[in-house]
Amino acid sequence: MIESAIGELAVVVDTASACQAVGRPRATHYRRRRPPQSRLRHQPLRGQPRALSAEERAHVLEVLHSERFVDMAPPSVFATLLDEGRYLASVPTIYRILRSENEAHERRRQAVHPAYLKPELFADRPNRVWSWDITKLLGPVKWTYYYLYVILDIYSRYVPGWMVASRESAALAERLLAETIVKQGIDRDQLTIHADRGTSMASKPVALLLADLGVIKTHSRPHCSNDNPTASRSSRPSSTGRTFRTASAASKMRACSASASSLGTTTSTGIRASAITRRPMCTTAGCSRS
Repeated sequence: MIESAIGELAVVVDTASACQAVGRPRATHYRRRRPPQSRLRHQPLRGQPRALSAEERAHVLEVLHSERFVDMAPPSVFATLLDEGRYLASVPTIYRILRSENEAHERRRQAVHPAYLKPELFADRPNRVWSWDITKLLGPVKWTYYYLYVILDIYSRYVPGWMVASRESAALAERLLAETIVKQGIDRDQLTIHADRGTSMASKPVALLLADLGVIKTHSRPHCSNDNPTASRSSRPSSTGRTFRTASAASKMRACSASASSLGTTTSTGIRASAITRRPMCTTAGCSRS
C-alpha cells in the first residue's frame, strides 16, 4: 500500500517528496524496489597453477616412505634433500600431502588410559567384610594420648573387636585381629579385612597372620584418603573430641586410661557401632588387593 502511494505521488512530485509525505525513508523505498544482490560470486574453485601434479605427489610420498626417511620428520627430510641438491616440495606442502593421506600424526606409541572404575568391597551378610582403623585419642590429662583400635563390620555396623592401648604397634594389632577372628568363628576364605596403608595395617606380622587364617587383606589405593570411609568415619567423633561431655564419660575414660597404663592394653569384643558414632556409613569401601 505504501509503495503504491509513493508511486502515485511520484508522478506529481519527485520521489523524495513522496517518501517524506508518507513517512518512509527514501533509502528504504529504493531498497524495497531493488533488493541488493549478493556480492559473493559462487565461482568454481580453481586449482593452484603451481600445485604439484599427481605424479609429483606420488613421488614425494614414495620418498617419505623410503627406508631412509621413514622415521624422519618433514623438516629433516627437506634439509637432507636440500643438502644433496634435490628439491621436491616445501615443508608445508609435504605436511599437506601427508595430511591428505592421514599420515600427519604422532607415530610413536602413546600411553592409553582406559576408563578405570573405583574398586569396591560389597558385603551381603555379616562377617563378610570388616574394616579396621587406629585412632589417636586425647586423654584426660594434657599431653596424654591413647590409641583406639576398632574393627567394624560394614554390613551390620557391629564392632566385633576393639582395643585401647598406650601406643600403636603391629604386635597389638596382630593380637586384636587374631582374638577377634577366633571369637567370631570365622572360617577360611570367608572374610575380607580392609584397612588403609598405615604402618600397623601394612606390617608383616599382620599380613602373615591373615594369610595363615585364610583372610583376604585389602588396602586403600595410594594417595586416596577416602578409600576407608567406614572405619574413618566411625572414629572421627572420638579423634576430634576436645572435652568430655559428661562426668560418666570422663570417669570411664579415666578407668580405661588407668587400665591401659597398668596393663598396656584394654580389649573388648561385641559392642554396637552406635556406641562410637551415630553417623550413617557406607557399605562399600574402595580397595586394592595386596
